[in-house]
Formats: sequence, C-alpha cells, structure tokens
Amino acid sequence: MRRIRRLRLSLAAAVAVSALLAVPTACAAEPPGDRLTDMVDPFIGTQNEGNTFPGAAVPFGMVQFSPDTGHSTGYDYTQHRIRGFSLVHLSGVGCAAGGDLPVLPVTGDVTETDYAKYAAGFRHDDESASPGYYRVALDSGIRAELTATARTAVQRYTFPATEKADVLLDAGQALHKKTATQVEILDDRTVRTTITGHGFCRDSRPYTLHTLTRFDRPFTAHGTWDGRTVTAGSRTGHDGAYLRFDTTKDRTVGATTALSYVDAHGAEVNLRAEGGRPFDTVRAAAARAWERRLDDVRVRGGDPALRRAFYSSLYRSYLAPNIGSDADGRYTGWDGTAHRARGFTYYQNWSLWDTYRTQAQLLSLLAPREARDMAISVIRISEDGAWLPKWGYGTVESNIMTGDPVTPYLTNAYQQGLLGGYEERAYRALRRNADEVPPLGSPALGREGNVEYLAGGFVPYLKGRPHTKPGDSAYDHGASATLEYALSDAVLAQMARSLGHRADADRYAARARNWRSLFDPATGFFRARDASGVFTGPADPALGVGFQEGTAWQYQWLVPQDLPGMVDLIGGRDVADRRLDAFFAYRRLLADPARTAREVWVHGAYAYYGSAVYNPQNEPDLVAPYTYLSIGRPWKTTDVVHGALTLFTDGPTGMTGNDDLGTMSSWMVLSAIGVFPVQPGADTWGLSTPVFDRVDLALDRRWYPLGRLTVTAPGTSGTDRYIQGARLDGRPYDRTYLTTRALRSLRSLAFTVGPRPSEWGTSPQAAPPALK
Repeated sequence: MRRIRRLRLSLAAAVAVSALLAVPTACAAEPPGDRLTDMVDPFIGTQNEGNTFPGAAVPFGMVQFSPDTGHSTGYDYTQHRIRGFSLVHLSGVGCAAGGDLPVLPVTGDVTETDYAKYAAGFRHDDESASPGYYRVALDSGIRAELTATARTAVQRYTFPATEKADVLLDAGQALHKKTATQVEILDDRTVRTTITGHGFCRDSRPYTLHTLTRFDRPFTAHGTWDGRTVTAGSRTGHDGAYLRFDTTKDRTVGATTALSYVDAHGAEVNLRAEGGRPFDTVRAAAARAWERRLDDVRVRGGDPALRRAFYSSLYRSYLAPNIGSDADGRYTGWDGTAHRARGFTYYQNWSLWDTYRTQAQLLSLLAPREARDMAISVIRISEDGAWLPKWGYGTVESNIMTGDPVTPYLTNAYQQGLLGGYEERAYRALRRNADEVPPLGSPALGREGNVEYLAGGFVPYLKGRPHTKPGDSAYDHGASATLEYALSDAVLAQMARSLGHRADADRYAARARNWRSLFDPATGFFRARDASGVFTGPADPALGVGFQEGTAWQYQWLVPQDLPGMVDLIGGRDVADRRLDAFFAYRRLLADPARTAREVWVHGAYAYYGSAVYNPQNEPDLVAPYTYLSIGRPWKTTDVVHGALTLFTDGPTGMTGNDDLGTMSSWMVLSAIGVFPVQPGADTWGLSTPVFDRVDLALDRRWYPLGRLTVTAPGTSGTDRYIQGARLDGRPYDRTYLTTRALRSLRSLAFTVGPRPSEWGTSPQAAPPALK
C-alpha cells in the first residue's frame, strides 16, 4: 500500500501544473482527396542550421537539384543571392558536401567565373517549392524552374528578350573541395563534365562523378573558362562552360542533366532512360511519386500547422539514402571499380551514426522494399573489397563519428525481416567488423579502438594521439565509443543467437556489459578512462572528456540494451526518476513546455558540450525520453516527447538542429505516431501518446501480412495527453512496448487518453526488457 500511495502522490505532482503542451488540439481531418504534397513545405529547416534544402528530388533519388546561396551546406533562408542550382545535396548535414555542377542562367557577356560574384539576387516572395519542384524569379528578370527524376536534373529557364541569354555550367566550384574537373562541349546541344572532389567533413579519398547535359534547342554561341580566363568559342576547359541562346522570340530554355558515379557512359545511359520528357511531364511524375509515398500515412486530428510539420518531416525522411546505381545497374564500389547490382537497387550516402537510431526503423516500417535494398547495398560495400561503412559519402568512406553504427543498422534490418537470403552474408561481415580492426591499407577506421576494448573492456581516451586515417578517431572519444561498441555487441549477440551461432552470441553478450567499465561510483556517472584504466578528466559529468557531441549527462542513458541494469547501478527506480527529472528540467517543462524546449534544452545547433540537460536536437539523446518507460513513469515520456515536438514547426526554423539525412525528421514522425524504436538494432518499439486522433499506416503485405495498421487516440491534445489504457485489436494491453512480431500481427493499436496520469504501464513487467 505504501508504494501505491507514493505512486499516487507522484501522479498528482505530475499534473500540479496543468499548462497546455504546445501540441495543437485535435480538429477535423483533411478533406478526402486533398493532396498530401500540399502539406509539405521544403523550406522548413533552411534556417538556424537545420541545413535542409528546398530544391527538387524524388524519393531516394540520386539527384537533389537545389539552389545554393553561400551557406556551407547549400541553402540558407537568411541569404538572398543564389550562386547556382547544383545536382547533389545531403539533407540536414553539418558539414559541406555536394553542390556539384552549379548551373545559373544569366544575361549579357560572361566576365565573372567566381560564383560568389556572379550570384543572382532574389526575394522569398518570388520563390516557391513543393515536393519535386522549385521555382524562383531572379532579380535579373530570369525565372528558373527545377524538377527531377531519380538520376536527372530537369531545368527550365524563362529569360527576358535578349540575344545573350546564357546558361553557366560551373564544374570547378562546389560546396566542398575540388581536385580535378573537365568540361567538354560535344555538339550544339550537349555538354559533358567529369568532376572529382573530396567528401564530407574531413578530406577523404576522392570520388568522381560524370554529368551529361542536353538542351532542348541548339545554343547560338559557347565558350569555356579556366580560372578567370574565359575563352569564347572553346569546346574544352577545366572549370566551366557557358552556352548562349537567342531568346528574343522564344524566351524559354530547357535542359536535362544526367548524373553517374560510374563513368561517362553511365551518364548517357541515365539520360536515355530518364531524359527526353517535357518539363511539366517530369514535374507531374515527381509529384505523383511523392503523393504515393506520403499517402502511406494518413493522419486525422491536429491543426494544419501540426499536419504540415508532420508531413514535411515524413517527406524529409525519404530523401536519403540515395540511389547510387545507374539505370543499367552499374555502380562504383568502395574499391573504386565498377560493379553491377542484379536483383536490387544499389544505394549510397550512409549517415549511419545518425540514422541507425530512427530513420532505419521508419524505413523498415514504411518502405521495406527500399530498406531491404539499402541493407543489401551495405553488405555489398563490404563484399566489394572494402569494409562495412561508418559514414559513407558517395563512393567513399569519410569515417565521420565514432562507435560501430553499421551493426545496429544491419541487425535492425535482420530483426525486421529484410535480409532474407542474406542473413549469413550480413553476419559474416558484421562478425569481422566486430572482432577485427581494418588494416592500415584500408581507408576505413571501423572499430578503431577494438584492440583495447577487447583486452580491457573499454576504449581509452588518448588526447592528442595522432590520427592514422582521416576522420574521427575513437581515441578522441573513448567513453562514447565504448558505449556504442557495447550497444552493438548486444544487438549482434541477438542476431548470432537467432542464427544458431551460440558461442559467438555468448561472447558478444558478455561484451555488451562493457558499458559498466565506464561507471564511476564516486560520481554516479560514466567517465572516460586513460590507457592505464584510470578515470580521467573533470569529475563533473557536464564537463567530462571523451564523449562525442555530448556529455556524461547526455550519454548516461545510452544503454538501451540493459536499462534495468543501469537503473540498478545508479540506485534504483526512484534515484533514476530524480535524475531523469533533473536532466529534462521536468518541473519547468510542465509549467512551460515550449519555452523549456527552446531556452533550457536547446542552446544552439552545435552546443554539444558543457551541459547537464537533455539535448533534443542531437543523436545521443534521441531515445532518452523513453527511458521513463523503464522505471514505470510512462506519463513522463509523454510529457518530454510532446515538449520536444514543439520544436518542429512549419516555418524555416522548424527543424531542431541538423536533420542528418532524415534522422530528426524520423524521430518526429515516429514520436508523433506514438510508436518508437527504444532499442536500436533490436525489435522493441516503445509506446507513448500519439499527437493525432488517428493514424492509418498502409504497410507492405510482404512484411506486414495484414497490410494496414491503425493507431488511435481520440481526443488527444495538450491537456488530454496521458494514456489511461491501451488495446491491441480490442484486447486490453498493459505494457509500454511492442515487438516487431506483435506489430506485424496488429490491425489496431488504440489508446484511451485523459487529463491526468494513470497507473497504466507502471508495473515492472510493463517496461521494455533488457536484451539477452
């Protein structure tokens, strides 16, 4: 009785302040037949370092055709000059990448070759975007329109009446470092380029892409440039080309640019396969592709701003990974040679440290066919003579971030049933990755700290250790690397046991407990250790060393494989509850959720260090709100999640930090639905209050035999946000999690909500169990 009385007191305290969370109250659904693409605003996240792009793409397309304004990652809403419309962009990344072959229409003689100088002014009033389409009226009097297919960028420019309407193809400039370019004017309609550059955040091995641009009518004059020297009439150059048209009568110039990461022939193949169609036809096809994709999720309730934020997040979740194979199936492997994908589409661009926590699971749920091909692509990277990737850009490894993110990425694919026929191939690659270190001749770092980790149970923090390869060294972040390795070992143990590799499973399960080696009883937090095993750095958990993009406060809950063990280690559920409340500034959150999110939790897009509170805009804390499920306080998960959702709005600042190729957007989508992957790499989905009255998910029958799942929470709102009970297909359900097997067998997940917390999900048996 005493325990129940304490519980009731804590429930009362939780609702002592009844301020509304800034999640809008329910209202009527969108009328049937309305286009969901109209609910998407590609400008969301283009300000305050969300680093999204507003240009044209199709789902998972190789091409993202978008304007560049001078920001390091492409487009910034506060800037008002466009340098060019370039072919490749990564949505929401924090480092310069892409921006290859910026194209810009101009008038008059070509005298400038630096795109920062010839950039064209524009106003947002003269700019619009929707899925698959972008339009802007430049101050020069030229209107530019962009659309795309999977492998081509399609453009239409409307010029003033002039004999000097020029289109500049700038092969020598991009958002990142270039090493070599070549431009060839093949005939009076066609230009070919070869561009070699370095990838993401650090100098990596170079990659090469090939483009072929074909105009819809002959140009009247042309030239190329090298550096600042422009040569009229030249057909070859290194840095760029201009193509001139007479628009005194016909003011419109159209062109299609095909892209290939293989060779010039690949660009020709892609142009033949996807080019040659009128602009409006391509635009309509792109819009239909997005409508079909978005229509897999239908929501009812929530005001228009919430629905716009939701569908815009869903849209961004489908922008990557990107098709890497040409229309004939050829692709460039990480060994630098051409291979052919047979029976699947090859994908590239792997922000795995980010996406393994949210986007991988969302795609496994809503796009399993593509997610299967993506997982096969990752396996092929290893089999093509490389190593399993960590952060792959285009055709090369960048080694950005630490840990072992590829393991939970692939074990998630296995647990979701996506690796049929590839299970043992995936396991062999994962076992090598988990037990070895890539040789010096390999560009990959892999588990760089594995020698020490396997010998002593932790990766040491070695400040100032020289880097052996470009990228982020595990020894610079020994504490977080240790936690990430242990998580990966836990989910690999599950896969090994399921496949019958029992000895391996026992070995990995033992290694999964290595997170304990970082626990300092004197502070009650994780701390880095030096090479001799001594705790190092300041004892203050907000100031400790060895954690990448975070502090010991933010990494303390990165033990999803064994939260019961973590809770016991720090003193039990009540101690964990108090620490979580401090971490989330819970009392302030109840009083003013939106203000707490913006002024207490968030201190800038890159403010990763020196903090003792939750950081909702960065990856180490993505699962943290769901930790309350493990201590019997599920209503607090709802409070924190709904508070974090206030950061997602329908304006340019409506993305909370870098989107990281759909990571944060996927967090928003899954949390809004109320079903979230609380153990990345495993098959456990935590439950919390949805923000919509009803969500209908259309699911692929190959993986979800019933073909549909409906999640309901009638009346859910800022006040009525607490789960009173749940039903699975009409049967009462008292646990706060589901397995993938259970999810596949469901037609309906129904929540009853109310204004006060209940005892639903509070028993120890209701919590997600530790992985074994």
